[in-house]
Amino acid sequence: MPKTSALAPAAGFSASERDAVYKAIFTRRDVRDQFLPDPVPDDVLRRLLEAAHNAPSVGFMQPWNFVIIRSQAVRDQIASAFGRANDEAAAMFPEERQSTYKSLKLEGIRKAPLNICVTCDRERGGDVVLGRTHNESMDLYSTVCAVQNLWLAARAEGIGMGWVSIFHDADLKAILGIPDRIEIVAYLCLGYVDELYERPELEVKGWNKRLCLDDLIFEEGWQGGL
Repeated sequence: MPKTSALAPAAGFSASERDAVYKAIFTRRDVRDQFLPDPVPDDVLRRLLEAAHNAPSVGFMQPWNFVIIRSQAVRDQIASAFGRANDEAAAMFPEERQSTYKSLKLEGIRKAPLNICVTCDRERGGDVVLGRTHNESMDLYSTVCAVQNLWLAARAEGIGMGWVSIFHDADLKAILGIPDRIEIVAYLCLGYVDELYERPELEVKGWNKRLCLDDLIFEEGWQGGL
C-alpha cells in the first residue's frame, strides 16, 4: 500500500479569510467592564478551548491546563483577592497617576459569566524537552500562545476577554486548589459584549499610547542603542 503523506497544501487564504484573521487581530480588546450577563454556551466554550489547545508549543509539550470558573461564590473570593492586590498596585504608582489608575474599571471577575485560569505544568514532558534545553521559559511562552489563540477565537465569536494579572499567586492557588508546582500564567474573564473600544481602553483613557512600529524594527542587528 502507498504510504500516506502527513503533509497538506499550504496555500494562502482567500482575501475574505485573510481579512477575517486580521480583523480579529486588530479589533481584539482587553475587556474590563462591558460584559453582558448572558452565559457562554458549552459548544462555544469548547471551540475556544480547542483553539487554545491548538496553539504552538515548544517540543509539542502542550504544558497548559484550563480551570473553568462559573460559580459566583468562587468568583467573589477571587475578586476579593484581586481587590487586596489592586490596592497595593495603586500605591506603587506616582501620586499624580493614582487617581487615573483607580478610575479604570476592573469589574470583569464578578461581571463576566465565565472565568478561566490558564496554567503551565513545567514538569510536563520530563526534565529534557526538545527546544527547551537552553531556555527554560519556553513552556511559559508556549502557554501564552494558547492564551492568544483563545483571545482571537473569542473575538471571532463576539465574546470579550480580559486578562487579570493583579494577584498574589498564592491567593489564587489557595482558592482554586492549584498545586504549588503549577505556574499560573493568566486569569481570564470572558463574556459576550455588545460594544468594544475602537482603540485600546488604556490608550483612549490616556494611560499610554501605541508605539510607532518603525521605531521598533531593526535590520540585521540591534540598532536601538543602550
